[in-house]
Amino acid sequence: MSQETMPTAIKASDAPTRTKPSNYPEPFASRMVGREKRPLGDLFGLTNFGVNLTRLAPNAVSALRHAHSKQDEFIYILQGCPTLHTDEGRTQLSPGMCAGFKAGTGNGHHLINETSEDVLYLEIGDRTPGDEGSYPDDDLKALLEDGLWKFVHKDGTPY
Repeated sequence: MSQETMPTAIKASDAPTRTKPSNYPEPFASRMVGREKRPLGDLFGLTNFGVNLTRLAPNAVSALRHAHSKQDEFIYILQGCPTLHTDEGRTQLSPGMCAGFKAGTGNGHHLINETSEDVLYLEIGDRTPGDEGSYPDDDLKALLEDGLWKFVHKDGTPY
């Protein structure tokens, strides 16, 4: 049985970018322009959690504002000063700051780069089966089925 060779270590910025810019259906996918993800965890064959090195160009967003039912998320800012938008409001972040989002709280969150410089951060999340994503600002719901995200309207009709 052949097994794909995984690297021992790499420079994170040398990792290939994700080939598909967004999993969202339109009209949401086009709102992710200016976001570039490098899936680091996948390079090492990690299956329990994911790690992305993500770059946001000026005026880009990390995702639609969302919350997970079963997935914890964590971000660590490496470069730039994004704005964290949550249900509590907006918080300016800077390098060295981090934030975590506990599963099941319903607290919608995302990062917005409202500056003229790139933002670079690490995002870490688990891959708990049966996770769902809710989007308080959009008519969208995400369902994790067999390791893939399926998107539907809030009433359950497919996109």
